[in-house]
Amino acid sequence: MTVSGVLPATSFGRKMQTRLLMGLSAVFMAAFGLIASFVPGDLLVTLGVPPVPVLLTVVQIAGALYLAFAMLNWMARGVLIGGIYSRPLALANFLHFAMVAVTLFRAIPSLNMISVIAVTLAYAVFAAWFALVLFTHPIRGGKNGR
Repeated sequence: MTVSGVLPATSFGRKMQTRLLMGLSAVFMAAFGLIASFVPGDLLVTLGVPPVPVLLTVVQIAGALYLAFAMLNWMARGVLIGGIYSRPLALANFLHFAMVAVTLFRAIPSLNMISVIAVTLAYAVFAAWFALVLFTHPIRGGKNGR
């Protein structure tokens, strides 16, 4: 804190960035979770896969996981994240987005769909953003600049 009691702009900016990141990632995952949970057959047909019962079940289970992750991120929007603060949350999000981005990137030639490219880019952006949060120390505001 400064003498006037106003937080430095960098502190406010960093908190807003992680709040925005957590909120956007929560909405992104909730959208996929809702689609996979409630219309798994339509999702599979859109991807060109026959909706057999075992795949419908797997897609619905994945949808539940996405919804749970979305809720976790939504509830953690106001938490200080970065460096050692909330490291498991940042690491889990980074691993999720990075691994899915790599998987989708490798699938682009065989799927040959523009929507897959768009989703891959979104995952890559989230992965890079979570990597930045994970591997940098947050700037905290408070008494005596701590």
